[in-house]
Amino acid sequence: MTPTPKPTAATAVRLGIALLAAAAANTVIALAATALDDGGIHMGLSPAIYLPFTAVGLLLGTIGWFVLARTAPKALRVVVPAVLVLTWVPDLLLLTAGATAANVAGLMLMHVVVATAIVAALRPTLTPGTVAAAAID
Repeated sequence: MTPTPKPTAATAVRLGIALLAAAAANTVIALAATALDDGGIHMGLSPAIYLPFTAVGLLLGTIGWFVLARTAPKALRVVVPAVLVLTWVPDLLLLTAGATAANVAGLMLMHVVVATAIVAALRPTLTPGTVAAAAID
């Protein structure tokens, strides 16, 4: 039986830093996408929209990470990229609503930022036994 990952105070600090880093990176992406989104609808590129979604995405990703890490740690390597790709579907559908490619690419890149922040913050929660067991199978 492999040890299960446990949230700690250090995990909370890493998640706080991850949230700040993701919010800052998403702000830069939103500014760039808005600048490139000439004549577009600017869907999801205002701070009032993307900052709460960044926080909610981080929270949901954290919950998903701990559920998977406890029940099927080997699945993280597949589920994390699969969920990231699934989050791009609504972004791509915005193309039919009048969003430009720059708008959609910006939103998709924002999802990559949040996923990266979650993985960077929570990867240390996997104990060496959990990581070794995941690598063997």
